[in-house]
Order: sequence, then C-alpha cells, then structure tokens
Amino acid sequence: MRNLIALLAPVFLVATPCLAGPVREPLDRPNVVILFCDDAGYGDFGFTGHPTIRTPHVDRMRREGLAFTQFYSASPACTASRYALLTGRLPRRSGFPWVVYPQSARGIHEQEITIAEALQARGYRTALFGKWHLGFPNENNGHDPTFLPLAHGFERWYGLPYSNDMRPPKWPALPLLSGPADGLDAPIPGYRLEASNPDPSTLTNAYTDRAAAFLREHADVPFLLYVAYAMPHVPLSPGQGFAGRSRRGVYGDVIEEIDASVGRILGEIRALGLARNTLVVFTSDNGPWIVKGVRGGSAGPFRDGKGSTWEGGMRVPALAWWPGRIEAGTTCLAASSTLDVFPTAVRLAGGALPADRTIDGRDLSPLLLGTGTVEDRLFVYGGPGNRTQAVRLGRFKLHVQTNSQTGSDHGWPDVSREKPVLFDVEVDPGERFDLAAEHPDVVARLLAALDRFEAEAREEGTFWDEGD
Repeated sequence: MRNLIALLAPVFLVATPCLAGPVREPLDRPNVVILFCDDAGYGDFGFTGHPTIRTPHVDRMRREGLAFTQFYSASPACTASRYALLTGRLPRRSGFPWVVYPQSARGIHEQEITIAEALQARGYRTALFGKWHLGFPNENNGHDPTFLPLAHGFERWYGLPYSNDMRPPKWPALPLLSGPADGLDAPIPGYRLEASNPDPSTLTNAYTDRAAAFLREHADVPFLLYVAYAMPHVPLSPGQGFAGRSRRGVYGDVIEEIDASVGRILGEIRALGLARNTLVVFTSDNGPWIVKGVRGGSAGPFRDGKGSTWEGGMRVPALAWWPGRIEAGTTCLAASSTLDVFPTAVRLAGGALPADRTIDGRDLSPLLLGTGTVEDRLFVYGGPGNRTQAVRLGRFKLHVQTNSQTGSDHGWPDVSREKPVLFDVEVDPGERFDLAAEHPDVVARLLAALDRFEAEAREEGTFWDEGD
C-alpha cells in the first residue's frame, strides 16, 4: 500500500488568520479536540464535492489542515464505532454487540482504558459534550453508573446516553444528562437530569456553547475535548436560524449547523491563541443512513451506507488541523482509521500505550507531521454482532460476507468464505469489479490473514469473557 502525503495547497495564508489571538508558548504535549458527527457521509461536505450543502468552516479547516481520503470508522454502527474511537481497539474486542440499547445489560467494560483516561494520566483536563452510547444504567445491569462517561476518564459530560431517536413509545424517556452533580434530582448517582425527551433542535447549539466555555476555562492547561454531535442521525432537527436554510433540505440544514459549530469551536481556539497547541480531528462515526432517503446523506463514490461493510458504510470524511505543525492543504492517501486517534493522541502527549491489551490502531503522527510513513496493517470490517465480514490489506479488500440495510445484495448474493469477492479499492472505490478469479494469490493471502486474526481474537477474548 502506498503511504503518501501529497501537497495540494503549498502555502499558508500570508496573514495567517488561523493563528490570530494572544501568543502562547508552545506546549510539549498538544491539546486534542475530536469533533464527531453521527451518520455523516463522505459526500456531505463542500470539500468532498457536495454541490448544494454549504460548509465554509469545515472547508477552511481542510484548506488549513490535512484531509484523509481513505479514512475508516471501525464499524458501520454507532456503539461499536465509538468504542473503537475511545479505546483504539476493534469492536470485536468489546464483548458487546455493535449497538447497545437503553436496556442492554452490557456496555464499555470498566477495565477498558479510554483516550480520556490515558490523557488524564498525562495531566489533561477532559470533557465530553454530546452522545455517549457505550452503556446505560438499567435494571439489567443493576443500574450500574460505571457505564457512563465520568467512570471512564471524562471529568465533565453534558449529553445523551444513546441515540437521539431512542425515545418513547418504543423506548423509555430519553434523558439529557450532565455531570458531575450531586445526583439528588436524578436516579443516577453523580448525574443531573437536565431534560427528559429534550428538544433535538437545541442540541448542536447546547453542545457548542459548552465546548466553547470549556476551551475558555482550560486555555492554560492541556485538555481533551470530545464533541459528539447528535446529528445528522435522525430525527433531523436543525436549530434556530438553520431550518430551511440549505438547498439540500432539512439534511443540509443540520450539516450546515454542524459546520457553524465547527467554525465557532475553531474560532474560539484561534481567539485564545491555542491553534499552534491544538490538534483537531473532524470525522464521522460511520457512513450515511441511506435507507432514510432524502433524510439520509451521501457516501460519495462509495457503495452503500450505514450498517454495511461496503465502503460507503465505513469510509468517512476526516480532517486533521494543527496550524504550524500540520502543513496546510495536505492530503493523506494512507488507509487510516478512528482506531488510530487513541495511539496518536497518547504518543503526542508523551504517554505509553497499554501493554496488557491489544491496541489495533497506529500512531499517525508521522503522517500528520510529514516526518515519515506508517506500516501497513490488516483492517477488519465488522458487521452485525461485530462479526468479520471483510478485510483490507494494502489496496485489496476481500469480502467473505455482505449485508446491507437497503436489502440489496448488489449482484453478489452468495458471498462466503468459500466464494469471496475481491476489490482493488484504490482503483475501484465503488467496489464494482470482482478480481477474485484474477488474483487467487491475493485471495489466499487475505484469507490466511483473516484466519490469523480470528484465531488471535478468540484466544484473547474480551474483558467480559473474563467475568463470565
């Protein structure tokens, strides 16, 4: 696989407006900000070619930073992808299905180490504003509050415990929670119930307000800020001033509001003089929910969408911004993933990766900083139940099982380990031309790699297995 950083825009703006604000001494460990969309597709932004959705702030972030063209979420579903982002570990290792629900017995295990815990150990202040979706206290787990963010390295949280559409009548009332709090006005110790079934149109602005305040409060110390937007996951509910604004309709409205949020957060970082000290990552938890029709997004040139291990389900938009450290206007063609955020942040913070568990991500700092390349690795595409459906090594991707929320087999109804399909996803990113018959050696190599992964994963097990 080619690991290439190609320069597209060779110079910084002469006046360097991205660095406006007070002058601060460079830190020996950068602040880390993660801006995480929910169900945004690769093709939903100006910088990826959408013709009518206006995203000037995200587009500016791209001009001033680095764009990944082969960046993957670690799952095509909400919970599993968030587990991978926060732990650097494939969802197969989590011990729970790819989506947990309000009454699921399991969530993130207490022995997992999240990016918040790892950076907190390096002296970082930590906060999450937005969706958690890694477990919730309920009657099936003894109402255990350790499934929530404050037990996993976040000092502050304001947001939803799971997806914005998990509401009555199918589900219990959806709580908007904050913490730490005395817990006297909520059934969960340490958390305050801010609202029950909150108005979704207020969420993006509420998360952005709190993120901006957190930046102002912690401008003089290293911090981790994780903003996990509720949208464009349905129900689509644009905030005041955004409804009816986009030519793309209500889906475009919520994307344009997220873009405005990105602009506010980056503007606050600039105004505080933190730009040279702050790595910002912008991406999505999985591909677009295309079964929602016009209320779902676009996967751009990729096949299918959310819930699928075709490229459209897991290839997502991704930007990295760190003025003065990441060269403006660069593009990374190396296959990369949300799995890589954890080890990259820990290494940049001067920490060491946990030695007692498998970390599937890689440190991307050589690519970000233009100092080198990274070794190729097997990438695993996990479908329902986090079962392996495909693997990629280098430019080739092998499917041994397929699924799609659209109900379409896409011309390959009988894919199996005995009859896999193979694609060169650098030449054929739309996965249209099966090369299995032409490259039996590649098929054999990828099947052997898949077998090794499966054997190692079974042997390692999960933290949940150890407790059974």
